[in-house]
Amino acid sequence: MKPLFVAVIALLLAYLLFWPVPISPQSWTPPDAPATDAGPFAVNQRLKAAEVLAVDAGVGPEGLAFDDEGMLYTGYLDGRVVKLDPASGALTELANTGGRPLGMVMTEAGLVVADAINGLLRIAADGTVTTLSTQSDARPFRFVDDVDVAPDGRLYFSDASYRYGADQLMHDFFEHAGTGRLLRHDPATGITETLVDGLHFANGVAVGPNGDYVLVTETGRYQVTRYWLNGPQSGTTDVFIDNLPGFPDNISYDDDGRFWLALYAPRDPVLDLTLPQPWLRKVLFRLPQWMHPEPKPYAAIVALDTEGRVVANAQASGPDVFAPVTSVKRRGDALFLGSLSYPGVARLPVSAVTAD
Repeated sequence: MKPLFVAVIALLLAYLLFWPVPISPQSWTPPDAPATDAGPFAVNQRLKAAEVLAVDAGVGPEGLAFDDEGMLYTGYLDGRVVKLDPASGALTELANTGGRPLGMVMTEAGLVVADAINGLLRIAADGTVTTLSTQSDARPFRFVDDVDVAPDGRLYFSDASYRYGADQLMHDFFEHAGTGRLLRHDPATGITETLVDGLHFANGVAVGPNGDYVLVTETGRYQVTRYWLNGPQSGTTDVFIDNLPGFPDNISYDDDGRFWLALYAPRDPVLDLTLPQPWLRKVLFRLPQWMHPEPKPYAAIVALDTEGRVVANAQASGPDVFAPVTSVKRRGDALFLGSLSYPGVARLPVSAVTAD
């Protein structure tokens, strides 16, 4: 039995160390995670005040958008895009994209949807779905994630990775090669152009005040990157905020001087340790899916001022929380929370988050 045991162990080690994998991990050394016992990211339970709307109407209402009448739009895992009346709870199906609707924004021409599978779409009031863009620079989109509109009507959106689609999400995180893009689409001309590439999982997108810049979250780098649209820095990028305590997801601007940022999950110390070691991430990638760690229920959002400073922080943990939070939009005195996998949309007062 002993020789057989040794042989099995040898084969297992050989598999973990040498079996070919479809990724090419790149080395990156992350900064030490910020403190969460005190300071701007101090742990709290403020998000437990959230109430859930449209419970079980659908799974994964990731993106959120409002029209002028205060109706809320969101999309589900099954491809449906719906209109929800936050006051009455009435739900109306607008369309089904046949893909995976994620981020969205209301424009004068209709609801624009970032569909992970089908690209950048527009949905008219009668439910007609029009494809606006599916590629840039002859490179097809693989994972369109979020979209926002500028004052001039042009659309800014993200392609999380040009190598991996939504069904291979973890491939991108294990590889950490920077294959995301920030793009711009002009509905007037039909032209789509790449503004920034080399982003590490380009995720949420938010146009800043007066359309002077656009923010894009880099989930894989724990940071938010700014691309300047106007002024002397036009066409350049800088870091808006970095070294976040979790994985930044969608971001939105509330026209009152605040950006609202959702954090999908807290940083994992084990993952941070593997990021400088590509060979170790190959070993982890070879492990069966059931051995990969699952994040515990956790919800977090932060508010940032226009200088990238944290001005509010709300979290919640435990088995009954609305989690993960992957988007946050302000409407009046309320914040609305979306989730990639929770069956419902959450709402809570802004004051519950900003109170000292």
